[in-house]
Amino acid sequence: MAQLQQEVEPAEVGLDPAALDRLDRFFARRVDDGLLPGYLVSVARHGRVAHLTSYGLRDREAGAAVTADTVWRLYSMTKPVASVAALMLHEEGLLGLDDPVSRHLPAFADLQVYESGTGDGLKTRPAERPLLVRHLLTHTAGLTIGAYRTHPVDALYRAAGVETQAPEGADLAEACEVYASLPLQFEPGTEWNYSIATNVVGRLIEVVTGRPLDEFLAERVFAPLGMTDTGFWVSGERADRLAVLYEEDPEDKDGGIIPFAGPPVHERPRLLSCHGGLVGTAGDYHRFMEFLRRRGELDGVRLLSPGTVDTMAANHLPADLHAFGTKPLHGQPGNAGLGFGLGVSVVVDADRTPSPESEGSYGWSGAGGTTFWVDPRNDLTVQFMTQVRPAGMLSFHELKTFVHEALGD
Repeated sequence: MAQLQQEVEPAEVGLDPAALDRLDRFFARRVDDGLLPGYLVSVARHGRVAHLTSYGLRDREAGAAVTADTVWRLYSMTKPVASVAALMLHEEGLLGLDDPVSRHLPAFADLQVYESGTGDGLKTRPAERPLLVRHLLTHTAGLTIGAYRTHPVDALYRAAGVETQAPEGADLAEACEVYASLPLQFEPGTEWNYSIATNVVGRLIEVVTGRPLDEFLAERVFAPLGMTDTGFWVSGERADRLAVLYEEDPEDKDGGIIPFAGPPVHERPRLLSCHGGLVGTAGDYHRFMEFLRRRGELDGVRLLSPGTVDTMAANHLPADLHAFGTKPLHGQPGNAGLGFGLGVSVVVDADRTPSPESEGSYGWSGAGGTTFWVDPRNDLTVQFMTQVRPAGMLSFHELKTFVHEALGD
């Protein structure tokens, strides 16, 4: 597959090159100041890449530069990919959005819901409604992540070894058995809480197809879309292109970064994580974004109907993420004006978003500092790749502001 490259000048597709130059200079300063190792950003309009910049190093210790074919840990940008795979099975009649999850994974049949208390005094009750596939895709399932430390159920997750996504050594089937044994934070469909739900989606894909998740994605998603460098692990020359992961240096009060091991990705992992396990190049993810922008088709290959992509990119919540729920995670200012579709956030009130955004834009970000969005109103796709944790070190406000300025909105 051809390498990602700039195809037109920004002005040819109505983008202001001065604003894009300001974008580059802003992030280059962050690299020069030691806050980022390096980055890649691409902006495409009407299906043509109009801005592509890479700067800094994918491996500071080895002096290896960021290039167009650098392999990045995608982390939670895995979730939209897994959601597309699940929607393909939905279109084939193998997986209904309103199927009870227990129809395919019996361990989820008799779920308990948190009622009150903490620790040994924690009380639960039987769930009043079934957990549905659509609840997993919209993160309204009642599942959580132990690392949040904002709710009594989080402590039960940590005690079960689910600090971030699964007990050590568990595969996807075993992880889902653990999730099903833990109480839900709330009745399915009644609140939004970002969680390990997409791992359950991955297991559903395995069960309804009878195939390992990595094989299914490789054959049915990556190969048709020409995503030749995407998968759950790297080997051979791809391993040489993998960006080193960094983290904030706790000893550096000025915000410097140091290498961070991260999850191993040099051999097939036991847990094939749809929560955040894929690695891939910007070129591959550009193709995935273009597939979404074109509403389910790329280069003559159609994986989803236009209507299904529209459903994926539509808000499925009665309120924005800021309001739909009571936990501190929901109340973050960055959640204002955002709803949630099937595996992606969706701008539902552009006047309330902290950054300039177009109503109807959708996308998601990853824990390593990656982000993407598709803007249907402006026929635009944008991605930003870097490799530093926590992602909270990196504000995408400036990125969205510069792109907004380039559009002249």
